[in-house]
Amino acid sequence: VVSYIVRSIDHLLKYRFNKPQGLADDKTLILDPAVGTATFLYMAINEIHQVIAGKGQQGMWNNYVAEKLLPRIFGFELLMAPYAVAHLKLGLLLQQTGYEFKSEQRLGIYLTNTLEEAIKRAETLFARWISEEANAAARVKKDEPIMVVLGNPPYSGHSANKGEWARQLVDRYKTIDGKPLGEKNPKWLQDDYVKFLAFGQWRIERTGQGVLGFITNHSYLDNPTFRGMRQSLMNTFTDIYILNLHGNAKKKEVAPDGGKDENIFDIQQGVAIGIFVKEPGKTGSATVHYADLWGLRESKYQVLFETDVKNTGWNELKPDSPYYMFLPRDISELTEYMKGWKVTEVFPVNSVGMTSARDDLTIKWSGKEVESTIKDFASLPAEEAREKYNLGKDARDWKVELAQKDLKDTKMNPDMLVPVLYRPFDMRYTYYTGHSRGFHCMPRGEVMRHMLAGSNVGLLVTRQTRDQWDILATKLIVGHKSLSAYDITSLLPLYLYPAKGEMQLDGGRRHPNLNPEFIKEASKKLGLKFVEDGRGDLEHTFGPEDVFSYAYAVFHSPNYRTRYAEFLKMDFPRLPLTSGNGPFKGLAEKGAELVALHLMESPALNNLITKYPVAGTNAVDKVTYDDNNQRVYINKTQYFEGVSPEVWNFHIGGYQVCQKWLKDRKGRTLTYDELTHYQKVMVALKETIRLMEEIDEMIPGWPME
Repeated sequence: VVSYIVRSIDHLLKYRFNKPQGLADDKTLILDPAVGTATFLYMAINEIHQVIAGKGQQGMWNNYVAEKLLPRIFGFELLMAPYAVAHLKLGLLLQQTGYEFKSEQRLGIYLTNTLEEAIKRAETLFARWISEEANAAARVKKDEPIMVVLGNPPYSGHSANKGEWARQLVDRYKTIDGKPLGEKNPKWLQDDYVKFLAFGQWRIERTGQGVLGFITNHSYLDNPTFRGMRQSLMNTFTDIYILNLHGNAKKKEVAPDGGKDENIFDIQQGVAIGIFVKEPGKTGSATVHYADLWGLRESKYQVLFETDVKNTGWNELKPDSPYYMFLPRDISELTEYMKGWKVTEVFPVNSVGMTSARDDLTIKWSGKEVESTIKDFASLPAEEAREKYNLGKDARDWKVELAQKDLKDTKMNPDMLVPVLYRPFDMRYTYYTGHSRGFHCMPRGEVMRHMLAGSNVGLLVTRQTRDQWDILATKLIVGHKSLSAYDITSLLPLYLYPAKGEMQLDGGRRHPNLNPEFIKEASKKLGLKFVEDGRGDLEHTFGPEDVFSYAYAVFHSPNYRTRYAEFLKMDFPRLPLTSGNGPFKGLAEKGAELVALHLMESPALNNLITKYPVAGTNAVDKVTYDDNNQRVYINKTQYFEGVSPEVWNFHIGGYQVCQKWLKDRKGRTLTYDELTHYQKVMVALKETIRLMEEIDEMIPGWPME
């Protein structure tokens, strides 16, 4: 990786910046802002030495190092140990190349924090050396005309670099097309690697030209939170080269040929090489070049050793508004897709699902179990409670003492024992106060309260999709992994209830959580009048629940999911509106059937399609599927019979429903109600498959109009 980046920068300097000696050019200043043990600078110096020696000028090497190399090679490091190793490593390299260390010129590796503002520090008696380091680093950071920035910055979603200057570096990434980004939770912009990219961008801009070459987390290539960042990088640089090395275990990436795809590092997060070129005198948006590298780790290493930027098989991308994607996408249907309403604009009050931070403590199989747990937990000394419930260290937003205080302050009110949708068709129980940093870490009370205030239904949906994209209806509060283990689930309630202080003013009536502009457009296209609650007659009127059911049907259309698959990976889904109430009525009716199935309220669920013929312990031991006999075994002798492969393999979001529900109960003894519920789930899945096919038959064509 290091070799690829260093040789690529050398090539670009030669052929894009008229520097025939590349990195050996004595006017080209080089900085690694996260130098670590100096692997990048080691490779750069090695490359430079080969140029000098290759020209038969080894006899000039001592003079070159002292006069032309050491004054222009810089590195910043925050930690003492790698800082010391970097000095040792580069010193040994120079010695091996024949440098005799007669000069007093030191290596330009400084102990400093790259993400702190470049301010000279006053010297003190006991910190003189530290002050000298900081002052020298400040000069390099701010004043030297750095032309090459390269390295492997740290990845840390929970960045410790929270100073004002570090935050300001990424402020430019919070706008898109001149408008605010509009992200409710843009926390990933605070990842350290993002700040280092922003620093490199800022540093090259100050010089006015140069090359930035980093190996980083690859999430910025397509995550919608980074769309402002991508646009900003395009506005700064003239060419951007992205070599996506993949290897994302979290996304379960597989090579296009179906083979194994491995990370080049021992981490789960996929990575990419980014080389950003800013040529002087050129304006306009950058040309973005993209290439993939899939396969086993060793094969990736071999390709990287044998290639560089000049002979990588690049494809030119055309990133444009609103996402500015740095990944290739089939955008042939993008224009029609973008005409639809983003679902979070249709249902404007929404949030991600609640986060408990301690599921084993806060979420239980029954209300009685929750009640017993909270009474015991609240009564114990904090450290004893921590040990008994195996809670580990406190997190930033969840602490044992704060959780206990929340329980005591709410007097362990039995009315706060509520069901929660934990996974698809998997209802558990919790004690819900709605207070942040209490019993739950982030309960999302501003949205979840609407699910508890009265009769309601909500739409669960994921945004950027690593697992299968999907939606699900619920009447319960939800966890943030209720639809996918990897993609955060958002809840969009259909109705909003006034808060307690608003009850007298409003009479306690609920209101639809629907955008008035959406209602206005829908009413016009359908030729129907909107009613504020329930359903309309779909001849003259339509209501909030008709909108919900219509959306639910459209989003369950297999053709919709296939046609817009590329866009469903990037952001919340968009809802197309049909003209005339004929298709709308039919789709709303099919959607209502689906909603009833998924809420476990449909009469069809009583017509079981499976049998459970063998008596026994009902203990879930090892879950296996026998496709020959269409049986799902829960132990050696007991099984559900009549489970078709289509039902067994059916996924909702990131979960294979039939398997997941049982596996989560391994070691438990199933009750009569649980055995019956599981069989009803299989009815719901079979009926869902049928209805999805019927929905496709009802949609006359695409795009919907």
